[in-house]
Amino acid sequence: MVQCGGAGHSYHIAKRLSEKGLLIGIDRDTDAIEVAKERLKEFKNVCFVHDNHDNIKEVVKNLNINKVDGILLDLGVSSYQIDEKSRGFTYMQDGPLDMRMDKTQELTAEYVVNNYKEEELARVIYEYGEEKFSRKIAKNICKYREKEKILTTSKLAEIIEKSIPVSYNQKQGHPAKRTFQAIRIEVNNEIKPLYSTVMDSIELLNSKGRICIITFHSLEDRAVKQAYIQATGRCTCPPGLPYCVCGKKNMGKIITKKPILPNDEEIRVNSRSKSAKLRVFEKL
Repeated sequence: MVQCGGAGHSYHIAKRLSEKGLLIGIDRDTDAIEVAKERLKEFKNVCFVHDNHDNIKEVVKNLNINKVDGILLDLGVSSYQIDEKSRGFTYMQDGPLDMRMDKTQELTAEYVVNNYKEEELARVIYEYGEEKFSRKIAKNICKYREKEKILTTSKLAEIIEKSIPVSYNQKQGHPAKRTFQAIRIEVNNEIKPLYSTVMDSIELLNSKGRICIITFHSLEDRAVKQAYIQATGRCTCPPGLPYCVCGKKNMGKIITKKPILPNDEEIRVNSRSKSAKLRVFEKL
């Protein structure tokens, strides 16, 4: 069993595998790995790997394992990362502009905000945050940084808030939410490799093995849904061709025709689960 992210799930998985099997925990955040190690110290069947889930094939290969029975991908930012202001993920507390899930990587939110060209900033904010005021926000960020560098989450949030009409803010929640999401996704490269990660994960599964993926926003969910569809072997050839040339092969079936959503009790216990969607795929 391979688990990527979501240290909170680790105990229950390890317990079920305690008599037979191995749990491989992959996370790019060393803090999350340390938490998981403490929670799972009673189990001897857990292997912890500091890496990115995008490298899942290499991780498993380096452990001399060919196939696995199950994979859980818990995508996105963790509650710990949000709540720890020194990590710079949230607009709700003042902290350094960091946003790195892996603190050993070089690219930070501070670099993105202070060094990306206005056009590139606008693209990131629009593409990853689906923010309709992306051009205005990017323009105001670049205008402010001409005077001084933007170093804190509170200063960035202030600039964003001044870039969006008050009447719009009242309807859409906190004005910085979408832009912070966009910059975080850019810093951690969360979307571009996701399709390939899902396909690589499916290839790693044994027959009847399942991959379960939890997403927290539409961009992630869209990429996962598309990968699952492609993995069923759906032909992608242009209409009108006399025969198939794309060579798509059926790798399995989608178990969840519609995503599984949290129930009222789950949302009551953890309000951040409200946007979660779970999709499951089974290997042939």
